[in-house]
Amino acid sequence: MNPKTFGWSEIIRLGAVQASLGAIVVLMTSTLNRIMVVELSLPALLPGALVALHYLVQVSRPRMGHGSDQGSRRTPWIIGGMAILAAGAMAATYSTSLMTDTPKLGMLLATAGFVMIGLGVGAAGTSLLVLLAMRVDGQKRAAAATAVWLMMIVGFAITAGAAGKLLDPYSPTRLFAVTLTVCTTALAVTLIALFRLENDPGDVIPEPVALTEPVSFRTALADVWKEDAARQFTIFIFISMLAYSAQDLILEPFAGTVFGFTPGESTSLSGVQHAGVLIGMLIVAVVGSKFAQGRAGSLKLWCVGGCIASAITLAGLTIAGHVGEPWPLKANVFLMGAANGAFSIAAIGQMMRLASEGRASREGVRMGLWGAAQAIAFGFGGLLGTAASDLAHWMIASSGPAYAIVFAAEAVLFVVSALLALRIPMIEPMHEDTDAGLGQPSFT
Repeated sequence: MNPKTFGWSEIIRLGAVQASLGAIVVLMTSTLNRIMVVELSLPALLPGALVALHYLVQVSRPRMGHGSDQGSRRTPWIIGGMAILAAGAMAATYSTSLMTDTPKLGMLLATAGFVMIGLGVGAAGTSLLVLLAMRVDGQKRAAAATAVWLMMIVGFAITAGAAGKLLDPYSPTRLFAVTLTVCTTALAVTLIALFRLENDPGDVIPEPVALTEPVSFRTALADVWKEDAARQFTIFIFISMLAYSAQDLILEPFAGTVFGFTPGESTSLSGVQHAGVLIGMLIVAVVGSKFAQGRAGSLKLWCVGGCIASAITLAGLTIAGHVGEPWPLKANVFLMGAANGAFSIAAIGQMMRLASEGRASREGVRMGLWGAAQAIAFGFGGLLGTAASDLAHWMIASSGPAYAIVFAAEAVLFVVSALLALRIPMIEPMHEDTDAGLGQPSFT
């Protein structure tokens, strides 16, 4: 018996799980980073390396997806991944209290914690997206993926805002309590959302029909890389996501050092950024739906325009590094988030369409190639941004101009991304079918 397809109630439940996953991740990649750099006076390269490590570990995603394919249910993999993610978050948080007195032990525990975070995100996130793809009707799949993605962004914003208020005044005990609360809540929401979501164990998802002419992975990858659109889009994803992610780990330390933000205020700033991302994504969805047949619905327009707008907002942060407190930092960060959200959701929409372009039965290879480019860019971007920040501080005594150099470099990367987007063969208009024109993200 074939399993029934998911309706919107089941899709929203999966979105709640994705939001819970994102809530833990944003606490680790934003708040813990600021604590290490500002409160503990550690080099920014340390949290940058830890976040890069959690992306590197996610190279195991294909293997985890294969493991879940061997069983009849994805739920155990999602729950197990969330449990590992929560345990890793608690370990990473506790490590900060050890780094002052026993730095080696603290760094060892932090490393183990971020390895667990990467494994947990890979196991839970991959199985969740596979479940979504296999159990949602094709006509509804893109819209469903968009809803789940937006719920994750909402989880980012709510967690960053709430944690920011609860962290002031900062203490290691308070940080541990906040992390414990977020992890416990995330696990509870996951268990409730997944309760009886899948059909009975006997109602298995049928195995896909084997290809009449099986090919090796190396051959399939070579075929995809020969396709101009796939190859150019891979380069665009890498450069744009490198620019997108390079500021993640230095924004909160920048706010604390140059603008005097407290840990709670800088964490709330991350919430402002994610709120901007959400608004940017919604603008693309609404405008694209209303003007699907016109230039306003063009994916190419939104990719190029979003990259240019992102470059402009990063130029604003460059100025902020020189002028300091008079600059409207929160407004600048919100606009940067909106620009990032606009270009990224347009890129995701194009990704879903390009996945089916070219040789048949290579859709998974294309999506995997672009997902790998995104993961490498995110890991390398965080590491590069923090390393550049440390180097700039070593060369320049004043913190503001040092951060300004890094933001300016990121702005240049976004200009390069816009030029690359102009060269990519685009499918116009945004809406060729009844879907929302947006697709699921490759990563959490």
